[in-house]
Amino acid sequence: MTNQVTNIARKRGRPPGPNNRAGDGKNQSLIRALTLLERLSETPTGLNLTDLSYQLGMPAATVHRLLSTFEELDFVEQDAEQGLWFVGLKAFTVGNAFLNRRDLVSSARPHMHALVEQCGETVNLGVIDNGEVVFISQVESQEVMRMIARLGSRSPIHASGVGKALLANMPEQRVATILQQRGLARYTDHTIDNLTQLREELEQVRKLGYALDDEEHAVGLRCVAAAIFDENGQALAAISLSGPKARIVDKRLSEFGNAVRQTADEITQALGGYRPA
Repeated sequence: MTNQVTNIARKRGRPPGPNNRAGDGKNQSLIRALTLLERLSETPTGLNLTDLSYQLGMPAATVHRLLSTFEELDFVEQDAEQGLWFVGLKAFTVGNAFLNRRDLVSSARPHMHALVEQCGETVNLGVIDNGEVVFISQVESQEVMRMIARLGSRSPIHASGVGKALLANMPEQRVATILQQRGLARYTDHTIDNLTQLREELEQVRKLGYALDDEEHAVGLRCVAAAIFDENGQALAAISLSGPKARIVDKRLSEFGNAVRQTADEITQALGGYRPA
């Protein structure tokens, strides 16, 4: 049986409606529509009209009207028998345009496959979006017990290998802004929730060239990650090697870390980028 780790931080209680997210002068209908689409994208098992209305804080009639419009445009689709709504093909096509903006995924995948072959663990590719890690590609390990992250799922930036690898290579002001907005939520007993300790950890990441998530987001899971850089020497993305702590043991951390950093550097070179001194 596959050991699946979910990387979505679930909000508890009733989420704020879209009106709470929009300032004066913004198109409320557009914000409602995109908020609905975003919520569906976070729920691969689908949502019914009642749940969508409740979670979004919108009247059911409004939600149904938006769904009907999206359905006509193929942005959503419905399982009429179960009454569930899902993200449609057009939404995938539009969202995939982000990946087409540069050749990051296609350039990275051969190197990710090679790293899985070398180390035997799952390899993920992640970027930063709105202060969170978003996984955009994955090559799975063949082990029975392995880490699986749904593409598009999110992880806290301070409690993930990818997040710390990217934080360590960001300008200090951007780091401060992200941490102020996102905070340092505690997910396990190993999560770093102290700003001073996190900054010390980021300094260590810069020295080693790779970051470690040591059961900080999920108990029993370790990730080793390194940043990928663009043509300006700025951190563009990061790859991580993830698996159970029983296999990513202390005596192999340096070996795995160096392998991940080397792979990240190979992807950087394939993109025409460079790792800054």
